Amino acid sequence: MKKDDVELVRKAKEGDSKAYDQLTLLYKDVVYSIVYRMVRNRQEAEDLTQEAFIKAYNSIGSFNEEYAFSTWLFKIATNNCIDFFRKRKLKTYSMDETIRYKDDEIRQEYADPEPDVEDDLVADERTIIIRNAIAELPEKYRIVIELRHQKEHSYEQISEELDLPLGTVKARIFRAREMLNKLLRGKLF
Repeated sequence: MKKDDVELVRKAKEGDSKAYDQLTLLYKDVVYSIVYRMVRNRQEAEDLTQEAFIKAYNSIGSFNEEYAFSTWLFKIATNNCIDFFRKRKLKTYSMDETIRYKDDEIRQEYADPEPDVEDDLVADERTIIIRNAIAELPEKYRIVIELRHQKEHSYEQISEELDLPLGTVKARIFRAREMLNKLLRGKLF
């Protein structure tokens, strides 16, 4: 234990509230930081920090001086947060039960996570429309778009593969996207 802490703890154990105030000043920022990292709410962290110091003050007589005061205090603060979370458990509801609201009952409906056949058909049709639009592009633009979006090459890889300057690759991809926007306008749903 730090020399300063030993003397302050001894005085606090003897009932010197000013000594405990000094301990509080020494550790309040660190304790707050620990608590805040656990609860992620400033107001709650301030309240829980204050509670931790009150609990430590009330039980300072049982503190074992063989250990560091800071470790003991941090353990009190951590346990205080754990107790806070236990008390604050969220109320849960069954997904199958109806919810009573004033004079009504509301039954929850949930979307089916499985893709709909219609959604699959629409996605397939969109893919065909996009591929046809890409096929209509002039070759120098079609190649860079296919490499970038279908084969997922980086700009640098395309530059090396086509033996083109990086700026040219970026310009062609930009231009190809503009052409695709014009070709696809009104065709996608």
